[in-house]
Amino acid sequence: MSLSWVGFLSDVDRTRLFDHLTKTLGDVPAVEAMRRVPREQFVPENLRHQAYQNMPLAIGNGQTISQPLMVATAAHALQLRGDEYVLEVGAGSGYQAAVLSAMLPSGSVVAVERIPELVAMARRNLVETGVANVTVLPAGSVLGAPDCAPFDAILVSASAPSVPESLLAQLKPGGRIVLPVGARAGQRLTRVWVHADGRVYEELTPCSYVPLLGDEAWPEG
Repeated sequence: MSLSWVGFLSDVDRTRLFDHLTKTLGDVPAVEAMRRVPREQFVPENLRHQAYQNMPLAIGNGQTISQPLMVATAAHALQLRGDEYVLEVGAGSGYQAAVLSAMLPSGSVVAVERIPELVAMARRNLVETGVANVTVLPAGSVLGAPDCAPFDAILVSASAPSVPESLLAQLKPGGRIVLPVGARAGQRLTRVWVHADGRVYEELTPCSYVPLLGDEAWPEG
């Protein structure tokens, strides 16, 4: 397949994808942010011709870059104003963090990742695409980034059987966490608001993510 033909396919897919995202979610900041982030730079070179298809793509080490509709849905669910301090758990290749970055002109993102090769990939991809307000850190023994807390919002890009208490503890009062909760085979995207007088749980939409591993998540192996 020639490079010109690949470019033509990508342009057609890109137009179709953003038409679909806008019709599904509306002209929201998450979709506008995704228009400014080149998804093809966050997938392996041999899959770049598929970068604007509405599907997850393998990025190595058994991990995927999420379906664009889920990237937009999860980012939109955070209800960001643009000045927040945000944690992403499960950075992968750095794409979701880049989308969050584009939604935070006066804010910043800390993204943690447990697989060393993906930490390096995410850092490289973010530098090459000019993203300056994201810090990618290796995941530690405790979920999230407790040494960097508290956060205004947390997005978990991997599924858990329940909402981890250790992540809720890393939120500021009035903060929110969005994550897929349920079985390994399928989950519901869930949002929890943490207020001084309690928590508000909301189930948003069915989804399917790779599992979050570790304490308060799924066991390894």
